[in-house]
Amino acid sequence: MKIKIILLVLLINSVNWSQSTSKSGTTAAQFLKIGIGPRAIAMGSAFTATANDLTAIYWNPAGLSYNYSTDAMFNHTNWIADVGYDFAGFSSNVSGIGTLGAFVSVMKSIDGMLVRTVETPEGTGERFDAGGMSIGLSFARELTDNFSIGFNAKYIREYIWNESATGFALDAGVLYRIDVLNELRLGASISNFGTKMKLDGRDLIEVKQVGESGQGNIINSVIQIEEWDLPLLFRVGVAGDLIKSDAIRLTTEIDAVHPNDHTEYLNLGSELAWNELLFFRVGYASLFEDKTEKGFTGGIGLNYRLIESVKVLFDYAYQDFGRLKNAHYFSVGVKF
Repeated sequence: MKIKIILLVLLINSVNWSQSTSKSGTTAAQFLKIGIGPRAIAMGSAFTATANDLTAIYWNPAGLSYNYSTDAMFNHTNWIADVGYDFAGFSSNVSGIGTLGAFVSVMKSIDGMLVRTVETPEGTGERFDAGGMSIGLSFARELTDNFSIGFNAKYIREYIWNESATGFALDAGVLYRIDVLNELRLGASISNFGTKMKLDGRDLIEVKQVGESGQGNIINSVIQIEEWDLPLLFRVGVAGDLIKSDAIRLTTEIDAVHPNDHTEYLNLGSELAWNELLFFRVGYASLFEDKTEKGFTGGIGLNYRLIESVKVLFDYAYQDFGRLKNAHYFSVGVKF
């Protein structure tokens, strides 16, 4: 009962979050905010309480505890501004222990961008790229038939040209199921709670001459760079199956999201399943968020039983980014 009260209070209080001000541009490793998995994206990123597959690693690691099979998945995203983002993950349920997982995500910008300076605005002839990666381990466990917890520990690296920054972070989540209305689900998660990040590298070293021209000592000075927090995200969600029969399931979810670097917002989404074989999804992301281009989302999925004990999963999602055009998400997974 205490758990239900706590989760409900968190969800109700989320309506007051919208009074906060935006802090855009105050955190590092922004690629950590790119969602994982076409299923969740197509549902408007409203997945905190629905998460029950391998992508729960990103949305709510507690959801891994309800994934009783051994899973592997690869996700590719054609994101905005020609940015590519890939995710690969693996999880397996170990009897008496819980569900263990491992994952890696990699973000890569356009290859070979020109190095430009004030003196050579057309380019120096050199080229650079930028990107980031995250690699980590997951653990989730059912504490009771209705309540589960989950955690991620991850290493983060971000780079641009000859500079890089590293950090470590933890994710944590809880999921509670209530046996009413075809199973009401309450979920909450916190992502990217960890160290600050600071760029370091050879391009931050400046060579200066002390004294008159041609005389004096040559010294090296280092440009001081600020440390930046990680993009902390707190999510609370409630989901339920509005329709649930042998052939049809309609799941709907609403999430409230509180970031440490922007205004709060809501995500809404639904999934219609036919015989748990074909899936149609629709949603709306970042409702009430200040100065956002996000909006409508949609997608489809197919779960195909290859042989008796092996399923292959294909999913696709589309996300509208307004003036920034759109993003496309693709994934393929295997269940043993």
